[in-house]
Amino acid sequence: MAFSTFFIGSYTQFLSPEIVGSGDGITTMQLNEESGELKVLHTKKTLSPSYLAISLDKKYLYCNTEVIEEDNPVVQAYRIKRDFSLELINEQPIQGGCPCHIEVLGNRVLVACYVSGNMLEYPLGNSGELKECVNNFKHSGTSINSERQEAPHAHHVAVHPNKKEVFVCDLGIDKIKAYEFKNGFINPNNQKDIDVTEGGGPRHLVFKSEGNLAYVINELTSAVSVLKSYDGKFKQIGSYQSLPDSYLGLPSASAIRIHPNNKFLYVGNRQFDGITIFKIAGEELELIEYQKTKGEELREFNISPNGRWLIASHQNSNDTVVFKIGKDGDLDEVYRTQEIKTPVCVAFF
Repeated sequence: MAFSTFFIGSYTQFLSPEIVGSGDGITTMQLNEESGELKVLHTKKTLSPSYLAISLDKKYLYCNTEVIEEDNPVVQAYRIKRDFSLELINEQPIQGGCPCHIEVLGNRVLVACYVSGNMLEYPLGNSGELKECVNNFKHSGTSINSERQEAPHAHHVAVHPNKKEVFVCDLGIDKIKAYEFKNGFINPNNQKDIDVTEGGGPRHLVFKSEGNLAYVINELTSAVSVLKSYDGKFKQIGSYQSLPDSYLGLPSASAIRIHPNNKFLYVGNRQFDGITIFKIAGEELELIEYQKTKGEELREFNISPNGRWLIASHQNSNDTVVFKIGKDGDLDEVYRTQEIKTPVCVAFF
């Protein structure tokens, strides 16, 4: 019987009226590759690890503790042991408020802070340990939604497939800030900044594997921006609504993933609590279907590296749901558990 492993991050305490955490920290999960059933292997208690990133060599896991700046957020490094339990190596302070996303690029860890609108760079040592922050890039600007776009709100760090370029979605300024890894450090690359439709609020970004097309989910409108590279600079070439016409609530898009085969795009929406499935048809998107996930506050989901499974996590109802992915990109629920409280991130080993 074949098994695979992934990790779930959770909120562990009150952050805002919309985020009331009751989780334990980071949970190691085992996925039965035949039935789709889940089993909890280990739990590592830590403070609101809302996003997780695993090193390319699969030896280390990194997380941010998502709290306000006054509560002293940190970035943490863990060693992944042979039984997939976690051992804390060290941590470093985060100079920012509500760090909400983390990514690994080679021997660097990059952290995006939502409230303070900045992105930080931490070098890594030979044993996976975090060194002191070497760069703190602060965004500036506003956009047309006076309630949500009154200041920069860095939300997501996306590494281009070339492993040299970095793009940071900033919901507050309707811009994706460009950076490049050069001379051993991350540097701003302002001439490659990407504009999206005003008022959209870019939240997360994914690339096709060849790197010439990218897809952005805009939180405030639930529209997907399609980006195309022209001589190395991305421009928006299309926009597709991910909510059905019958939905009358406030848009609150949460996550976007591309299937490993580059044929299907999946978009998550909170409130609607469903996943919209698109077929990637050249430079266009074709709607396949809307898959309701039957939980509350669909915060995040991820696709297994083999492309067979989609794991969805619901922040408010504690539902972790396993869907089997069909050959046409469709989703079939095969397992559901409420054992993990306030799950908000899924990271496959």
